[in-house]
Amino acid sequence: MFKIGIIIGSTRPGRNSEAVAEWVYEKAAKRKDAKFELVDLKDYNLPILDEPIPASMGQYSNGHTKMWSEKISSLDAFIFVTPEYNHAPSGVLKNALDYLYVEFNNKTAGFVSYGSMGGVRAVEQLRLIMGELQVADVRSQVALSLFTDFENYSVFKPASQHEAALNTMIDQVIAWGTALKAVRK
Repeated sequence: MFKIGIIIGSTRPGRNSEAVAEWVYEKAAKRKDAKFELVDLKDYNLPILDEPIPASMGQYSNGHTKMWSEKISSLDAFIFVTPEYNHAPSGVLKNALDYLYVEFNNKTAGFVSYGSMGGVRAVEQLRLIMGELQVADVRSQVALSLFTDFENYSVFKPASQHEAALNTMIDQVIAWGTALKAVRK
């Protein structure tokens, strides 16, 4: 079965990304064309990149890196749930991406973002990073506003139209990801 990891891209106390990721998972889990899994960066406790050899070499010396590598290797595609902090994705998400290389190659990704402008600026930076990691990111994305999709900026109450955008994005992730699975073999 095609496996998609829903990456919770923040570890910040009081984060909104957990509720957003759970919403993505709840909607996605109804589908029969893929298996979905929540992947919380908080569970990996990755320090600021501490591997002495570049990730492209795949020679990891730390247990936390090996555990992260195993998880990403087990997935066929990703949905990154990312906040926008200062026009960028969270530092913890960028750090987690920097740890690995080959494990991401020839896979696909979609994005669910949130922020004052829907998190779109964070996604634009993530698209550049995906290119370097050889991840094919899909065009459709879900952009959630802190003003209209959250009550008091903290209680997640997405507008109904986001479900259609989410399904379109997942359709694209599965289509591209299925094609790239052949490339990985």
